[in-house]
Amino acid sequence: MGEDILSMENITKIYGNGFVANKNVNFTIRKGEIHGLVGENGAGKTTLMKVLFGQEIPEEGRILLAGREVNISNPLIALEYGIGMVHQHFMLIESLSVAENMVLGSEPVKGIAFDYDEAVHRTKEVSKKFDLDVNPKAIIRDLSVGYKQRVEILKMLLHGAQILLLDEPTAVLTPQETRELFIQLKQLREKGYSIVFISHKLNEVKEICDRITVLRGGESVSTTDTATVSEQDISKMMVGRDVFLNIEKKKSNPGKPVLSVSNLSYKNKFGLYAFKDLNFTIRSGEILGVAGVEGNGQSELANVLAGLEPIQDGDIKVNGRSIKGMNIRQIREEGVAVIHEDRMTYGTSATQSIAENVISDRYYKEEYKKNGFINWEYVVSKSKELIQNYLIKADGYDAEIRTLSGGNIQKVVAAREFTSKLKLLIASQPTRGIDVGAQELIRKKMIKLRDEENTATLLFSADLSELLNGSDGIIVMYGGKITAYFPDASLVNEEILGEYMLGLKSQSSEEIGGVVHE
Repeated sequence: MGEDILSMENITKIYGNGFVANKNVNFTIRKGEIHGLVGENGAGKTTLMKVLFGQEIPEEGRILLAGREVNISNPLIALEYGIGMVHQHFMLIESLSVAENMVLGSEPVKGIAFDYDEAVHRTKEVSKKFDLDVNPKAIIRDLSVGYKQRVEILKMLLHGAQILLLDEPTAVLTPQETRELFIQLKQLREKGYSIVFISHKLNEVKEICDRITVLRGGESVSTTDTATVSEQDISKMMVGRDVFLNIEKKKSNPGKPVLSVSNLSYKNKFGLYAFKDLNFTIRSGEILGVAGVEGNGQSELANVLAGLEPIQDGDIKVNGRSIKGMNIRQIREEGVAVIHEDRMTYGTSATQSIAENVISDRYYKEEYKKNGFINWEYVVSKSKELIQNYLIKADGYDAEIRTLSGGNIQKVVAAREFTSKLKLLIASQPTRGIDVGAQELIRKKMIKLRDEENTATLLFSADLSELLNGSDGIIVMYGGKITAYFPDASLVNEEILGEYMLGLKSQSSEEIGGVVHE
């Protein structure tokens, strides 16, 4: 590692509602290092990087580049200074080719027309220079998640970035794709590039980062050499207390089938099968994990089970009763609770209060009524109770959802769903993008529901560690089909799951058939 090439000094960012996202934060980046940036949701990581990339303007503080103060007022200026950001949700145009995406903002022209051949040439040149192979003529929508990420990184390098800011870069990658990404990042480090690596996966932070900076409550708590701290040390600095990274759970004792999926198929709006002929069963007191690279039918399956999409072919039964033709409320009345993958679109109403969100599935029930109207005194009492039990950090029960951090929003969703008198939980990415403290709470509650309420849970997660630690059995989806079933999650590892997720292996129909419990 070389000398400090960039320093952020006493950065303070306050939003219009008075929320202090960053308070006197100090952060330095050295030439040729991979620097981990960690902290709970709401700790100020993303805000700090948005300040550095010119997407937010701080109230106080300054940025020094090679010892000289610079004013970064927008992303274009950031790129001029050699700072590029790869967002967790890629900023690529799906209908365009790799080459067309690569040159957006600096398109080559021939006369007055876009010079496609030159765009292809530039893409090939930068691909060769950094040993990151891409097909310039491939259409983005046809590429895997890992491939898209490579395009994003190359795009920043083509635009002259010397400092790369990576926001949760492994959130949806398989172990094999993550390993390949780490090789690429290490090669960039050896060439003198600097990388900021934002992640909640502390094992990966330990593996790839030279130093780490921990933010807590909007302030910088510590910057240290990664080799000198353990994952437990890092989590304690993030949360301010000991956190149990691996949740202990006893062996399950499954009962009768709660969810039965029979010959279920679903075509998307393009008339293509998102999944086809799915058959599986989940029993009471059992957590069944679903592994798969994003885009292999998991999201569509979760939506059909939740009633967001209709049952087109096949059937779904909850406790022996078909939910075909039922609306969302009717499905929920059967004891189905849902943690949606997109907590802001389907899980909450951003402009409503915590209290209004936690009663949104039950306000019409007699328990919450008084003289024919909503009993707000009772609602407030129950909301305060849930805020306390689920450790939700907020100004109060009347705080709008949009004012909370991602982790606290997810706790609101969990508080509502876990107290809905559920028999079946559909949990889609329940801990994605949230901090270790919120992860610990949600995972513990899911296991408690399994053991004390005999809840059946279908757990969709891109976090393979979560699947392996939290599930009793695991199915793998590839190409819209179930290609593997592991009845005992403790006997499989991330490497094996990754091979099935990438389609390198598949089981026989006899092995897969074990997931259907008559």
